[in-house]
Amino acid sequence: MYYIGYDLGSSSVKVALVDAETGEGIISLNEPSGEMEIHAPQLNWAEQDPNMWWNYVCVATKRAIKEANIDASKISGIGISYQMHGLVVVDKNGKSLRNSIIWCDSRAVSIGNKAFDTLGHDKCTSQLLNSPGNFTASKLKWVRDNEREIYSQIHKYMLPGDFIAFKLTGKINTTKNGLSEGILWDYQEERVANWLLEYYGIDPDLTPEIVENFKEQSYVNAQGASETGLPVGIPITYRAGDQPNNALSLNVFNHGEVAATGGTSGVIYAVTNQKQSKEASRINHFAHVNYSRECANLGKLLCINGAGIQYRWLKDNLDSNSYEDMNTKANNIPVGSEGVCVIPFGNGAERMLDNKTIGTHFCNLNLNKHNHSHLYRAALEGIAFSFVYGMDILKNDNADIKVIRAGNDNLFRSEIFSNTVATLIGHDIEIYNTTGAIGAARAVSLTDGDFKKFGRYITANDHVMTYKPLENKVPYLEAYKRWKKELETILNNK
Repeated sequence: MYYIGYDLGSSSVKVALVDAETGEGIISLNEPSGEMEIHAPQLNWAEQDPNMWWNYVCVATKRAIKEANIDASKISGIGISYQMHGLVVVDKNGKSLRNSIIWCDSRAVSIGNKAFDTLGHDKCTSQLLNSPGNFTASKLKWVRDNEREIYSQIHKYMLPGDFIAFKLTGKINTTKNGLSEGILWDYQEERVANWLLEYYGIDPDLTPEIVENFKEQSYVNAQGASETGLPVGIPITYRAGDQPNNALSLNVFNHGEVAATGGTSGVIYAVTNQKQSKEASRINHFAHVNYSRECANLGKLLCINGAGIQYRWLKDNLDSNSYEDMNTKANNIPVGSEGVCVIPFGNGAERMLDNKTIGTHFCNLNLNKHNHSHLYRAALEGIAFSFVYGMDILKNDNADIKVIRAGNDNLFRSEIFSNTVATLIGHDIEIYNTTGAIGAARAVSLTDGDFKKFGRYITANDHVMTYKPLENKVPYLEAYKRWKKELETILNNK
């Protein structure tokens, strides 16, 4: 038997098949071969057609079944991961009424900020654990205010993963996890934050039925089966946004465990059992995949916009052959890059810096001494230092960091980067070769509640290596201290 998992991103739809017994990956692929179109009708807007997502889900599913050469009737369950914070609205027939307003669209920022001030920072922080910000609820308010005719036809609003589940099964429902990422869950009352919807003038009846994670949520109907090639009647048993799902894929479920990603931007996602927070804006808080009233695990998410994009910029503009070549040259430079500091925040406003836009800075360059190898090392160190800086913010807000688990992506493949982070935080960094689609497929098995067995899948199939803190921390601490001083000087002048 097999499980199938989907990971709906903004660039492509990934699909994976795994062996239901062992968790071993059978096949992983994505559609389309390029990137899915993002519409930008105005500056800082970003929209995608939900029916485009569905089309690629169907194409990718049929490809996976064919290329894996399996009997589709042996697929017994579905898990779904998806791009977070998006808004999909449908009419009473389930027809999408407009393009989805996706995660990177910022049109609702002022709406969320006004709600935060009007409703009160204390109320939002204690009950929502977040500012309403630029999240799904605020995007729905924008539709209500600016597209009245469309709003009047809305039967239900959904997150992107809810839409894919609906297309597969014909049932419209959502999860606590999804509502929390839309800033629609009241953690004190343990129910939908209808008071926020009412403040926005939105009918609470537009909220879908809530189903539990790791239980049978709905079943593939005849139309979903016809369009995808999946068997009729198999259940969807799991659904989560991409960052909580990334944590699940890395066996991060418990207080003190942290999932990290180091791509163009960086994400630190720390699981905590503490609901108290002083940070409703710099840090986002979401119900983790295993959240319940009895097990109130939250994901504290901190995003670093200026991460791998800094290293890529150096590669492209210094005409380097490859990241491997850059890493080799950086290894010839001592810890601290002989004084060179790179402040890597050149990818727009940084939430963890109170939404300041400070740009990238190259500090302390000596034209008689330093060369491109120093820049490579300083960039890797600067990005690593930004991760450590972010982890300090998390630790000061009730997060505990005992172990970090990360995917085997660009930044964490670098020994300089991973050794720097591990040494400064004083904890191991475990590296795994997995994907969100594989994690979503494996999560189908969690209807049995056996999280330890699930973790053994990951250890047996995916563990690549572990970086341990180096014994001599002194040069790393000195370099971080210099970097932090440069950063604070820049911040004080903004």
